[in-house]
Parts: sequence; C-alpha cells; structure tokens
Amino acid sequence: MLFLCLQIIGCLRPAERKIRPDVPRREPIISLYINESGEKRKLKMEEYIAGVVAAEMDPAWPVNALAAQAILARTFTLENIKAERVRKLHGTDASTSTEEFQAYNAARINKNVREAVKRTRGEVVTYQGDCIKAWFCACNGGVTASAAEGLSYTKTPTPYAKAGIKDDCLKITPSVYRTWETKIPLERVRAAVVKVTGKAPGEITSAQIIERGPSGRATKIKLGGAVVGAPALRLNLGSEWVRSTFLTAITIQDGNLILKGKGFGHGVGMCQWGARQLAQEGKSPEEIIRFYFKGVELKKYWP
Repeated sequence: MLFLCLQIIGCLRPAERKIRPDVPRREPIISLYINESGEKRKLKMEEYIAGVVAAEMDPAWPVNALAAQAILARTFTLENIKAERVRKLHGTDASTSTEEFQAYNAARINKNVREAVKRTRGEVVTYQGDCIKAWFCACNGGVTASAAEGLSYTKTPTPYAKAGIKDDCLKITPSVYRTWETKIPLERVRAAVVKVTGKAPGEITSAQIIERGPSGRATKIKLGGAVVGAPALRLNLGSEWVRSTFLTAITIQDGNLILKGKGFGHGVGMCQWGARQLAQEGKSPEEIIRFYFKGVELKKYWP
C-alpha cells in the first residue's frame, strides 16, 4: 500500500503541476505595431524591452535605475499582452503609442540600457502569482499616491502599490518638475469637462479644489457648476497642460485656467527620478522595486 501511495505521489509531481500554462518559460517573440508608419514587426521580448527602457528613461542614468525600469516594462508588457488591449486595435501584441501601450525607441539604446536589460533578463514583478500593474511616473512630487488617488483606478484591487512613500526625488528632480505653472484656455477646459462628465459646465468663472487625497493630490475639482475628477481631467487635457494632480493653486484669470503644482505624472508606483536617487545611493534594481511595491515577488520567467 505504501509503495502504491508513493507511486501515485510520484506521478502527480506537485511541483510541476503548479506551473501555470499562461506563464512563458522561454523568451517570447512578440508582434509590435509601429504607430508612426503602420508597420507590424516581430522581435524578441528582450530586444523590445531595451527599446522601451531607452524611450521611457534617460539612457545615461545609472544601470540599476534602468534595470528597475526594465523589470517594470517587462511586467507591463506581459500583463497587457494577456489582456489583449492592443490586439483588439491592431492585431499585434504591443504598439509604440504611449496612449495604447508604452514608449519605444530603439535608436536610443546604448550600453547602459543593454546591460540593464541583460542583468534583469526574464525578471517580472508578481503579486499572488499574477503580473502586477507596473505603474511608474516621471516625478511623484516627493510622495507616492495610491491607484485610486493618482489614477482614479478602482477596477481591481492593487494593494501592492505603496502610497504615502517619500523618496527624496525632489533633491535631484529638475526645477521644471519641482514646481510648475500652466495657463489653459477655458475653451479647452470646457471641452475636457464635457468629455469627462458628458455635460456642459456652463460659464466657468470660478475654480476650486473640493477634495484631496491622502498624499495631498487633488481628486475632485469644481469648475463653474461642474465637478470633475482631477485624474480624468488631467488625462483629457493632456500632460503637456497638466503635469500632475499635485496642485498647489487653481484660479481663473483672463480667460484661462491657471494651475500651479509639483511633480510630473500620476504619482503611482515607481518614481523615475526617485529610482535614480535610490540607484545613486547603491540600491539594487530589486530593492528599488520593493521600495515602491509591497508584498510582491520578483520572478524569473525565462533564462
């Protein structure tokens, strides 16, 4: 009887049965839609990741910061390929559009980028067995936000994205990101409000922040008679007009919405300037990831 039980246990091989079929065990070849030309190209995953890292972060930065970006880029790619977002648009796994997928620029790949990608080959960030939503931003203004606060994202739980984390990024962030001011024509603001709320706001003669999140970011803004979510308004106006929702002042003046703020991006997940600061302090790519994400596992999907 014991011999039979051992045979059965041996046949089951529990360690192998836990391997998920949707997890790649060798480097994938992906299809990439080049939005600028309409071309569809196939390339190895690691070569694609090098182009993403080169586009999303300054290639001259410390290798460990670039490596942390590579881990997140790889994680983002796998999570989004699984969701088939771009496949529904172009019939490919990924695209070069930042609105549809993530940035890509193979022309910027240098020795640092290649070393960063090589050092983290096949490495991804998972939470409870699944690839996380690998969020990052340029500069979080000194403190991170939750997905709900920075992105108004509540579709699925994302407890792994640390909120309220201070990373001293403002020590090295360019002044243009530390504090900024923008003037947005009210016609553009009115059109964005209509897109977000589906209703015309009427004449916009006043503006105020009526709700802030735990990190201090604006979450709801009142423009005339309309109340709009700050992340949605930023998304519709564009980052060239609203660098972040970390607003310090908001007024109406001479037919413009005047915004003052700090940081650049949604503030969720890894701050790129913060990653550079941590890398300069000697932190490894994995330590940088764990600084911004909690309860996660870093796994090597392919050798």
